[in-house]
Amino acid sequence: MKIVRNILAVILGCFIGAAVNMGLVMLGPYVIPPPEGIDITTMEGLKAGMHLMEPKHFLFPFLAHALGTFVGALIASLVAATHKKTFAIVIGCCFLVGGIMNIIMLPSPIWFTLLDLIVAYIPMALLGAKIGKRKVSQ
Repeated sequence: MKIVRNILAVILGCFIGAAVNMGLVMLGPYVIPPPEGIDITTMEGLKAGMHLMEPKHFLFPFLAHALGTFVGALIASLVAATHKKTFAIVIGCCFLVGGIMNIIMLPSPIWFTLLDLIVAYIPMALLGAKIGKRKVSQ
């Protein structure tokens, strides 16, 4: 039963974390509209207009990556039967791989790339694990 619960922890963590990520990515343009003339619906449009983006336009992508990872890791640590921190870090690593793939497909300013890769994944996974551990021990 523990193995099934651990597998379920990873599946739920990835799925729910990805849902949070996508929700924030979709919400972003409504809160902070993109610069005029950029087609944000396609990867080509984003690449072509990246030079027009200001730091404020990177807020929601960063929040999506960080909070998606955090929520996914938190869920994994709450659901896992054993090795809760390890499964939270597995979620962080999965999201980190996705972040690296995203940066390869859609080059962004170096400051955002560094911030995203250094802060949004493994630290958020560790925070999710820490909070998950507190919730379980209460």
